[in-house]
Amino acid sequence: MSADRIAVMDETAVRRAIARMAREIVEKSGGSPTLALMGIQRRGVQIAALLREEIERAEGLRVATGTIDITLYRDDLEAIGPRPVIGETVLPPGGVDDRVTVLVDDVQFTGRTARAAMNELMDWGRPARILLCVLVDRGGRELPIQPDIVGRHVEVLSGQQSVEVMVPELDGRLGVDLVYSRPEVA
Repeated sequence: MSADRIAVMDETAVRRAIARMAREIVEKSGGSPTLALMGIQRRGVQIAALLREEIERAEGLRVATGTIDITLYRDDLEAIGPRPVIGETVLPPGGVDDRVTVLVDDVQFTGRTARAAMNELMDWGRPARILLCVLVDRGGRELPIQPDIVGRHVEVLSGQQSVEVMVPELDGRLGVDLVYSRPEVA
């Protein structure tokens, strides 16, 4: 299979979406001093860091952050092999009890990652409220889980296209691409 890429969001568009999403988070949380952002491993962690920076810059509100790795909460764990790579879950200082907790991910697709993240989060405590924030919602839900805050909705042809979010720490640039897969011609 080879793939063609089309840029859906460049760095400027991503930063603009992050600024808007940060304002929505503050609005939906009521500017709560108990606000915590939990980035879902991998790229959700970097998106959460961008949101934290924007909220702190724009609002002067100090935001607790953490990371969450859903590997052991996946419903397809057997499909990823006998030795899954498990990332780190780090709770914000003081934990998640009674906090307005925002789960941050790069792309929302089936809803399974969000479900797994909520299950893990609830094992660590009882947040006052959970919000789901994603940079890109590509549709195609299999579970009735909808994000509360979305950077951009992108229409994706099932099986033929995927959405890839790039972050500087892992990919050398900030952006979102729509990737078209096509069969190799012999």
